[in-house]
Amino acid sequence: MKPHQLAAQLYTVREYCKTPADIAASLKKIRDIGYPAVQLSGLGPIAEDELVRICRDLGLTICATHEPSARILDEPHAIAERLKKLGCRYTAYPYPAGVDFGSLASVRDLAAKLNHAGKVLHDAGCVLCYHNHHMEFRRFNGKTALEIIFAETDPRYLQAEIDTYWVQYGGGNPVTWCQRLAGRLPLIHLKDFAINDQNQITFAEIGHGNLDWPAILRAADLAGCQWFIVEQDTCPGDPFESLATSLRYIRQHLLTP
Repeated sequence: MKPHQLAAQLYTVREYCKTPADIAASLKKIRDIGYPAVQLSGLGPIAEDELVRICRDLGLTICATHEPSARILDEPHAIAERLKKLGCRYTAYPYPAGVDFGSLASVRDLAAKLNHAGKVLHDAGCVLCYHNHHMEFRRFNGKTALEIIFAETDPRYLQAEIDTYWVQYGGGNPVTWCQRLAGRLPLIHLKDFAINDQNQITFAEIGHGNLDWPAILRAADLAGCQWFIVEQDTCPGDPFESLATSLRYIRQHLLTP
């Protein structure tokens, strides 16, 4: 992982991104912290051209987006048009809303719909990725739903945005999943996994939890990952300070020249 491949996931600061003015101020803070790129998610209404202008003026790259799950499946042509306006190739299906992970048929139906949407995006020069949570680690005849989703989709049409926290939470191994998805992993969410003072599982700043970051990043690099995106769903205080804490640790311990 090299410095120019780092990004911040704006979902981390979603409470500070309600209006165009809020978004501009938040993007400036993230640039001032030192992130060279952002993934768009959790934003209030803002025109694409205004968002592009703000990022261009700050020197921020829009590396990827999250778009509404239903819209990706139902209106992939519209998603492709939005990505072109943003000057961005990658989007990720963010959450499997309405999918019954107790039903193999429901999982297979999701895979078929993702494959169709991904083909539309692929034909438009864009890339659809799948962002996992923990529910995809339910098993059917020995295989997880996440294995089935990737087995039943064309790698050209569906790639991966592995979320390290949710893989661990689901009982998987982030290193193994990076290896399994070699050549199919352009994006990864860097998110640490910790146990708090109440003995509860919680999100943590990078390096302040229990994940094996050197091994994860080595595996992601070997898998061909392009963007390493720092995210923290909930933070103990100011989310901008959490992003800064993660970046300081990454710079001190994890970056390659």
